[in-house]
Amino acid sequence: MIQDPDPSKVIDWSERFADISRPLEIEVGSGKGRFITTLAERYPEKNFVALELQTTAAGIILRTKLEKKLDNLQIMRADAADIDAFFAVNSADKIYLNFSDPWPKSRHEKRRLTYKSFLQKYQTVLKDNGLLEFKTDNSGLFAYSLKSLNNFGMQFDFVSVDLHHEADEIVEQNIETEYEHKFASKGNPIYALHAKFQTKDL
Repeated sequence: MIQDPDPSKVIDWSERFADISRPLEIEVGSGKGRFITTLAERYPEKNFVALELQTTAAGIILRTKLEKKLDNLQIMRADAADIDAFFAVNSADKIYLNFSDPWPKSRHEKRRLTYKSFLQKYQTVLKDNGLLEFKTDNSGLFAYSLKSLNNFGMQFDFVSVDLHHEADEIVEQNIETEYEHKFASKGNPIYALHAKFQTKDL
């Protein structure tokens, strides 16, 4: 596990992955890691990074990684606000935001992971054709995120207000997080979107 990395230094991921040429996917706020470890197990031809702030949760992900021998998964205990400091420009193929803290009070808007300052960082890290995937059970955060991404000029490839009742192929491909399983089992709708940034000039 990478703990408290120095934001002034881009991490050399070639030292962490056996094959750095593989597609790179990042989950921001991985919790206990059900989603990211399942992805890593399902797609051994890709590299994955779990970015998690809480030490206990990151430790649980590490334990699963070791138990399942997931060499294509790295865990970083760090703040998502520094994501653009840890990854090179145009280096990631996909970023996942799953069941992020909604920060419902207006004075906390800047802490929401779909706030414009975070979107700017994701755009820097993602390749031009990279994808941002977002899931939540919070209708307020979903509505806010739709507006925020739209105002940022992003293109929506997929939007759902009830993910678990979409077409069978979409439901089958979906990997549940711990929170998602909990909320969906209570009958709560799961909101989801996939979006791309406009091509950036660097």
